[in-house]
Formats: sequence, C-alpha cells, structure tokens
Amino acid sequence: MPALSVVVPVFNEQGNIPPLLAEIAAALRGRIDFEIVYVDDSSKDDSLAVLKQAKADYPELRVVRHLSQSGQSTAIRSGVKAARGSWIATLDGDGQNDPADIPKLIAMRDASPAAIKLYAGWRVNRQDSGSKRWASKWANAIRSRLLRDDTPDTGCGIKLFEREAFLDLPYFDHMHRYLPALMQRAGWQVKSVPVNHRPRGAGVSKYNNLNRALVGIADLRGVGWLIKRSRRTATEEM
Repeated sequence: MPALSVVVPVFNEQGNIPPLLAEIAAALRGRIDFEIVYVDDSSKDDSLAVLKQAKADYPELRVVRHLSQSGQSTAIRSGVKAARGSWIATLDGDGQNDPADIPKLIAMRDASPAAIKLYAGWRVNRQDSGSKRWASKWANAIRSRLLRDDTPDTGCGIKLFEREAFLDLPYFDHMHRYLPALMQRAGWQVKSVPVNHRPRGAGVSKYNNLNRALVGIADLRGVGWLIKRSRRTATEEM
C-alpha cells in the first residue's frame, strides 16, 4: 500500500497533464511509496485519452472518471475515496502548483505534532492576474474574519492531509475552499506552509471573480452555521 496518494482533479486540462505527471514522478520517486490518482471531471477535451495513454509510462497512475461533471470538490472527494494512501497530497490540474513542494510538506508533517492533520499551501508569490489577486485577497480577509480559521490562503490547491480526517468532514460543494475551518471544527490543527506558485501552462481558468463571489457568500454562511452547531466530546471504552 502506498504511504501517499497524490490526488489531481482535472476538467479540460489535456495540455497540462503530461508535464505535471513528469514533475510529480520526479519529485517523489525514490523518496516515498506513492500513487497518483487523477480524477477526470467528465472533460470535453482529450484529457481522458491523455491519461489513459500516460498509464504506460507511469505505473503509479490511476484514473477515475466522473460520468457527469460534478465540480472540483466532488472530484477531490472521489479521488480521496479511491486513494489507498493514509495521507493525501492534492494539486490543481492546471500546473500552477509545484509538485516539488510535496516533499517539503511531508518533511513538515514528520517534524510536527500528530494533532496537525492539514498542511495548507500558502502562495506567497502568486502568479495570477492583478484582478484575481485582488479578489482573492479580499475573499481571504472576509473568510478569516468570519470563520477565524487563521489561514492566509485557503484557495491554494496544494495541500497535505490525513485521509481519515478528511473523510470524516461534512461534504458539500466547494468544501475544498474551507478545509482549514472544517478541520479545526473537527478538533484538528492546521499549519500553513509557503509554497511556489506558477503561471498556468496551458488552457484557461474554469473560474472567474464573479462566480467565486456569488457561491462564496452562501458557502461562508453555511460553514459558519456548521461551526456554531459543532459539538465535540472525548470518549472512553469501558
């Protein structure tokens, strides 16, 4: 069984799949037993065909396909459920996250208390448009103020977390943007780790500032409600 599963959700990312796979393999081979779980969210381009062909060169690669487009959070959850590793590393499929940061997250985990179940990437040098950086800055500020999750960048795609802890969280669409708050709600600790960020290699972004803002308002209210209604207690077996 692999010690680590790298989960990568993709939708119409055919041009970014080969270089990202090569970088994941270069970063992890010889360091840790791992698998790569790509989740194709019912792409309309040749992403699935590219993934099937890549299996010949990457024995670590497994491919899961959604029969209907379901969104990034569902794709991540599908990948985590299919994963065999006890710890999960996630990457965005557009190539903006650097797989070379995964060993750094693992080293941070190995040197940290067991109560930390999520290591969240923090894009200190974002390679996005000015409008996207501005929108993200305000969204992070509002979220941090309302949820008090003490996390500077929840939108970063590269994260390392315990599989069991993740699957114990409440599931909803867009939950991947609120993992720090949800982990803290479950009683676990979170650590933010500065990581590299790069321009998109190919294709186009699947989000814009308006649709992020519209779903973000409802999500914030929902996560806030979940936090307020949370109850935790210690147990012992008699």
